[in-house]
Amino acid sequence: MIRIALVGDVMITRPLPSQGYEGQHLLTQLIQEHEVKCANLETTIHRREGYPSAFPGGTWAMADPVCLEDIKSLGFNVLNTANNHSMDYAHKGLLATHRHLRRAGLTYFGTGQNLAEASAPLFTECSEGRVAFVGVTSSFHDSDAAGHQRRDMQGRPGVNPLRHKSVCEISPENFTALRHVAEQTGVNDYHHQAIREGFLLPRENLTIGPYEFVQGGSNVLRTFPLEKDVERIAKSVSEARKQADCVVVSVHSHQFSNRDKSIPAEFLSLFSRTCIDAGASVIVGHGPHILRGIEVYHGGVICYSLGNFIFQNETVSHLPAEFYEKYSLAHDDGVGTAMDKRSQNGTKGPASDPDSWKSVLVSIALEPDTMSIRLVPVELGFHLERYNRGLPKISGDTAVLERIQALSVPFGTEIHIRNGEGFLKVSRRI
Repeated sequence: MIRIALVGDVMITRPLPSQGYEGQHLLTQLIQEHEVKCANLETTIHRREGYPSAFPGGTWAMADPVCLEDIKSLGFNVLNTANNHSMDYAHKGLLATHRHLRRAGLTYFGTGQNLAEASAPLFTECSEGRVAFVGVTSSFHDSDAAGHQRRDMQGRPGVNPLRHKSVCEISPENFTALRHVAEQTGVNDYHHQAIREGFLLPRENLTIGPYEFVQGGSNVLRTFPLEKDVERIAKSVSEARKQADCVVVSVHSHQFSNRDKSIPAEFLSLFSRTCIDAGASVIVGHGPHILRGIEVYHGGVICYSLGNFIFQNETVSHLPAEFYEKYSLAHDDGVGTAMDKRSQNGTKGPASDPDSWKSVLVSIALEPDTMSIRLVPVELGFHLERYNRGLPKISGDTAVLERIQALSVPFGTEIHIRNGEGFLKVSRRI
């Protein structure tokens, strides 16, 4: 049997208390019952060794390397590094993060010095087998994507990208009106000129900004994963499965459907199922800072989002000038003032959303023919002051499990709740 522990976002920005905190011991005991313990590292790790990116993932996320010892003390040994904060301090920040992770003895995946390295599976040796990880993110700026290396040109450091295409199906009358507006305003003139000069490729559909529009029976946004990214990632999964008992694909994705952050985007479901068809056993999602549903598909399990596990995004030590300028603050204002302004004194964003402070730890017992999955509720102290909350402890909150169950119903997945935990068992496809 191979035991795997999976959690969502670890946005750590300061060291844990030197004497520990209430609930830490029980949580650490649980994590350390597993051989493989994986989290999404949603911060860069360095001491201002990189330049602030012009296109951050929101908060410019950075933690001192001493925080890696705390991540290890909780029991984690594998980290996904592909997310919207990977490049908050540009290439130097990413490469410094890699250096500090290696020095701390932590293995990582999902980013690299070029696209081949970022796409490569990470293999973890276990006493009774081998587990592989592949990390991707669909939430990133175009400049964050790692680049291919050629024999005559080095690649570009960055994340393993999962791009997607957005197509708006709109009624014929809306389509006619939109095309008229585009023609009258000249909103696409620059792009048309770039196409004529060969700098951009023509698109089949009416395009405004990043969106394409087609005539359809209803007004709806459809999203599809970019085929070349899916093919590249599916190949990594297939190759990894040939060399491991289990492949886990870690996906960071903020996108959602139907104006509801708890509903995964269409392209994410399509991509996740393709990965399972390619040989993955588990898809672990994170990114929207809340829990999403679980889907059992063809002998694999898709956890669309496990929420936050450590969430300290409002206590970063430093922020660049652009953050203060965005909120019309003075250059001598500090982080606390900036966070008060952004959250409107705790009334807006994750600071005011109790669902952002509830999570689950997924415990997997992997056997040749089955996966037994246990969901352990975790809470992060929503009721505490900003500078004290964000640390996880086991909660036994069945309301969290009922929420996951409700979100899993569209996928036909049933979660059994007993003794404050959730359980499901999957017959593995061999």
